[in-house]
Amino acid sequence: MSSVALERTIFDADHDAFRETVRRFAERDVAPHLRDWAEAGQVDRDLYRQAGKFGLLGINVEERFAGGGIDDFRFNAIAIEELCRVGAPAVVMGLAGINDLVTPYLVSLANEEQKHRFLTPLCTGEKIGAIAMTEPGAGSDLAAISTTALPDGDDLVLNGTKIFISNGMLADFVIVVAKTDPVAGKKGVSLLVVEEGMAGFTRNGPLHKVGLTAQDTAELVFDDVRVPRENVLGELNDGFGYLRHNLPQERLSVAVTSMASMRRTFDQALTYSCDRTAFGRRVADFQANRFYLAELATEIEIAQCFTDRCILDAAHGTLDEVTAAMAKWWITELQQRVVQRAVQLYGGYGYMREYDVAQDYLDCRGGSIYAGTTEIMKEIIGRTLTRA
Repeated sequence: MSSVALERTIFDADHDAFRETVRRFAERDVAPHLRDWAEAGQVDRDLYRQAGKFGLLGINVEERFAGGGIDDFRFNAIAIEELCRVGAPAVVMGLAGINDLVTPYLVSLANEEQKHRFLTPLCTGEKIGAIAMTEPGAGSDLAAISTTALPDGDDLVLNGTKIFISNGMLADFVIVVAKTDPVAGKKGVSLLVVEEGMAGFTRNGPLHKVGLTAQDTAELVFDDVRVPRENVLGELNDGFGYLRHNLPQERLSVAVTSMASMRRTFDQALTYSCDRTAFGRRVADFQANRFYLAELATEIEIAQCFTDRCILDAAHGTLDEVTAAMAKWWITELQQRVVQRAVQLYGGYGYMREYDVAQDYLDCRGGSIYAGTTEIMKEIIGRTLTRA
């Protein structure tokens, strides 16, 4: 049994065909391994190679760099939705982390040599990439980072620590946000690519999170790492502007993940409450529970409409940081309400780890934290509203 959903009109036949491809991949190459990956704290590297073979990595990258050659975020959203359909938001963070966080910087900023060196193996799954922004003392406030990369001859000498980095343990290269001119504030931030094997680059992990346990998260430490200048992306000291340009898509990616995940949670809770009986009646037949279901179904449909509008904006290159912030905070907070109610409908079984809803309860909490907390999203929106 599933909820009555409004018809989604943002996809065409090409999108539908791609959805079938992702669905086969998710059911065959992802779902059977989720428990093993959760115990290991990370997925197998072969997952990325398989994703590359299915054309799921670098969707918007030019074909000459082994990408899909399609600059249309709807395909990115479909990949996320189908992975969430099999209960794999932790895998979403690995694969969508490449599509929605890493490749956009390489596509827009990398020169020809850098694209061949980093983009091509990224799209085939032969190499894994990550981006390192957050620090132990600077989470959502990127202007407060303390990691430095100071010029020294033909190199930049990188020092600092990054925390909560997705794909951090498996990554063959990491795009690092660092201050190359510390006294210049936001105007002294740069992006540089640190590669596996560079002296002074170490990692700790995988970190033990409450949920999303199959998702590789690490702490990265840089101790006098000499990064050649040819590994700088874009212009030196222009990094903060690059970040502001790309963060809306990252935040929408989080919103799409929460949206798809909560739909799965709700549909399963609806089925359970219609099958389960208490006091001689179906759980769904108690008025309080029917009202819960009615409220959640309505909010989910409203949220889906807004999410789809944002997906279209991203596909057309018009998604702005305020709209993305609205989607990110609202959808992730709604997911938590949906999951909370779903657990309640399951009763004691909702607290048992063998039930998907219990894992959803653990996994959903990070959504309102990473990629900028709910409070930061409201600050972004509020500043725009009150700007003189």
